[in-house]
Amino acid sequence: MKQTIEYSLQELPLVIKKLKNLLNDCSILTLTGSLGAGKTTLVKELLKEYGVSDRVTSPTFTYINQYEGSNGKRFYHFDLYRIKTLQDFVGAGFQEYLYQPNSMAIIEWPEAILPLLTQKACHANIDYQDDLGKRVLTVKRER
Repeated sequence: MKQTIEYSLQELPLVIKKLKNLLNDCSILTLTGSLGAGKTTLVKELLKEYGVSDRVTSPTFTYINQYEGSNGKRFYHFDLYRIKTLQDFVGAGFQEYLYQPNSMAIIEWPEAILPLLTQKACHANIDYQDDLGKRVLTVKRER
């Protein structure tokens, strides 16, 4: 299944509600898009929708941040911009965070580890149309 949503930043809360419905069966959410497309902004709003009250920041230098939602669900937010190979990811022990019970892994820059994401994965791409101030979110769900 594939869905495309065009939005402005002011419309982001409505987009997040739609995205959350698409993620019902997903344990993994990947986010791709150019630098500045709005991946981390989307993660912040999504985690707020799941009841995360902690300050959500990009794990650019730590690779992973952990959060807990209001219903006890855990979220592992990865930024893999500096991870270049699957071996680097596995060698750092990050594979153990994937597919944990009652959790979701949200992965920015997932390209190096796509072979690990074989089930219950949703893949989202954000394109930023600078001249229009709009973003286009394309979500593909795999089972």
